[in-house]
Amino acid sequence: MRYRTLGRTGIKVSPYGLGTLMLATSIGNPDPDDSARIIHKALDAGINLIDTADAYGDSEEVVGKALKGRRDNVVLATKVSRPTGDDPNQQGASRRWIVTAVENSLRRLRTDHIDLYQIQRPDPATDIEETLSALSDLIHSGKVRAIGTSTMPASDIVEAQWVAERRGLARFHTEQPPYSLLNRGIEREVLPVAQRYGMGALVWGPLGQGLLTGRVRKGRPNELRRAGFFKHLNDERRLDTAEQFTALAEDSGLAPSHLAMAFAIAHPGVTSAIIGARTMSHLDDLLAGLDVALTDDILDRIDEIVPPGTDVGTLDQAYVPPALERANLRRRPAGERTAA
Repeated sequence: MRYRTLGRTGIKVSPYGLGTLMLATSIGNPDPDDSARIIHKALDAGINLIDTADAYGDSEEVVGKALKGRRDNVVLATKVSRPTGDDPNQQGASRRWIVTAVENSLRRLRTDHIDLYQIQRPDPATDIEETLSALSDLIHSGKVRAIGTSTMPASDIVEAQWVAERRGLARFHTEQPPYSLLNRGIEREVLPVAQRYGMGALVWGPLGQGLLTGRVRKGRPNELRRAGFFKHLNDERRLDTAEQFTALAEDSGLAPSHLAMAFAIAHPGVTSAIIGARTMSHLDDLLAGLDVALTDDILDRIDEIVPPGTDVGTLDQAYVPPALERANLRRRPAGERTAA
């Protein structure tokens, strides 16, 4: 395993990180003991980055129990800001919630510190200085080693870096954006900005939430598609493009999932790609592709299918800025729409 430095933190992490959303009993694997075996096998294979979140059901508890006796060899990352209850203050990136949420995560993870604490989604309602101030205090207290963001637009990343510098606060060390053969939009601004500020990038969704595994094929039955579990599994544009990547993988003598993972970690701005194995067979398949490296010819053919910096369709769980989500931010009041 060739470890990579996480931004400028000096922390070494594996090019694959184990995401644990699908190890939550209410979301993915219903057997915590089986999830523990998956975590142990990933660690034995050299994966040292474990990524979870307080909003992933009981994922933190599953991870905390599984890491008993192995915590010191793991770069443990978790997140805050997604809703964890009905209380409107049990979400977001306010100081009030962060200082409460981190204690809850520490208890569930059975640890006295978190290696990487991330704001899972931007919180436009909270001043970024408020968030950075709270996170800085957590670093000074020793409860958190490094801080990061997830799905933060490039302009917000720049603003946060400037605020940290002007106010003498800890700055974000990492960003966790979506990235795959189907979603390359971050190549346009997010990755270059992260590189400019020396931030590590931990990308999620490298398998297109299942579309790039070769198991979901156009015109073939699939339980997840029939159930409407993910909207993107029925997106014809994404399905058509995934078919092209499956054909490219076959022409190149690669498993589709190996092509997808090798692409995700090939970009110089990407530190690690988060895999979300739900079963041992899923993990075994991905571990078998650890040594795959793509040639320039294959990368050129990928660029022909999906040009650099572009997305095919919309990824489920992608962040939508308020300026796009809320119509009143895009439209003047009715009485102000005329030029007269």
